[in-house]
Amino acid sequence: MGELVAGVDIATANARVQVHDPAGNLLAAASRALPPPERSGPRSEQDANSWWPAVRDCLAACTEQLGPRSAEITALAISATSGTVVAVDRDGRPLGPALMYDDRRAEEEASTARRAGEARWRRTGMVPTAGSGLARIGRLVRDHPDAELVCHTPDVVARELVGHPVPTDTSHALKSGYDATAEEWAEEALAALRVPTSSLPHVVRPTAVLGAVSTVAAAATGLPVGCEVRAGMTDGCAGQLACGAVDLGRFVTVLGTTMVLKGVAEQPVHDPAGAVYSHLHPDGGWLPGGAANIGGSALADRPPGELADLDAAALARGPANVVDYPLRGRGERFPFQAPEAEAFRLGTPADRVEEHRARLEGIAFCERLALERLSELGAAAEGAIRTAGGGARSREWCAIRAAVLGRPVLRLQGAGTALGAALLAASGTVHPDLSAAAKAMVPAAELVDPRPDERLEDNYRRFCDELRGRGWL
Repeated sequence: MGELVAGVDIATANARVQVHDPAGNLLAAASRALPPPERSGPRSEQDANSWWPAVRDCLAACTEQLGPRSAEITALAISATSGTVVAVDRDGRPLGPALMYDDRRAEEEASTARRAGEARWRRTGMVPTAGSGLARIGRLVRDHPDAELVCHTPDVVARELVGHPVPTDTSHALKSGYDATAEEWAEEALAALRVPTSSLPHVVRPTAVLGAVSTVAAAATGLPVGCEVRAGMTDGCAGQLACGAVDLGRFVTVLGTTMVLKGVAEQPVHDPAGAVYSHLHPDGGWLPGGAANIGGSALADRPPGELADLDAAALARGPANVVDYPLRGRGERFPFQAPEAEAFRLGTPADRVEEHRARLEGIAFCERLALERLSELGAAAEGAIRTAGGGARSREWCAIRAAVLGRPVLRLQGAGTALGAALLAASGTVHPDLSAAAKAMVPAAELVDPRPDERLEDNYRRFCDELRGRGWL
């Protein structure tokens, strides 16, 4: 084997593969569309049979781009959405559609799990909700009593690569009833849901070797036989790693359709409200953070071609005279838990530019609130806040965020989930550990310094007061 690594990202809309060398240079990339989830009310399902063909074709496209150098790919890791689960038969074939991370039908199962594991949830701060993988697993086992296993997205794809069932990783298992502090499944909650632990995969830490690419998978993808398939992490964690937030006190906001904010701490963060959770750090320590429903989706009604001009005009305009919480849909999970949360606006914007500015501020207010909440719980951010995702592409939006946060924002472009998965593949193969891999492979960043404005402080106080008045905070 050589010194190339591949990162696989299975998102909601597409699958993506990137191949990198030890210096982080991107040598090959490919993406394939996935069928849109079927959504109606709280239901959100996707055809799980679409995952492997999309990943297979991406890998084949990358190895074709690399030509003879494809033989140098020594390892790959897979990242996917958190909490997406599917029931499979003894051959690993899905028995029905996957329940996506935003499927919220399992209210009854969540209530059962909360009662049965009350002592454990008090200790860990991981409170099951209808949006957690654990509740969905209860629903899947009820609907598919003949299921051999309940798997997360990477488990299904990794099995196709190595030709046998594989363990899942602590990161994807975290919201599915895995107690990362005790390193065990929450058996009392699973028993209450009538989920046998035999229907759940064994759990290993990220970067653990799951197996080697089989001759069958090698023929389909162009990967070399024997290429290691290593355990990955959820998309939020992989995005964090891709930004280089792997050392103590480093935090990152991945701002895409939603907002994910995560950092590095010595100890797991205990949040009695259950809005903050902590993943195990592959090199030791913990990755506390949370995922919000608010994010770039608040701008979905703007034509993409107009966003750059609107961002520039919003920055030039200065702080808005209105306060906006531009949530799409209903319910928030971070930095506060409020299933009934809905968008609100205090005041009337003078024009389209002020409306846009107020939306950008509102998302930044949630980011600041999240950082303050994490600090209160013992996980304080140090220095600049790293940022990636679609929100990082706009320097103007980053400048507004820096002003709201009162600290520099470090923009990283090209630091996506697939790169984070590639870092996990590189840890212990082409680099000794994750910290070394990040130092060598994470792209250069641009620092955006804050320009404080007292009007923003006033807007933030009004924002928080309104959240408290509505009982959400």
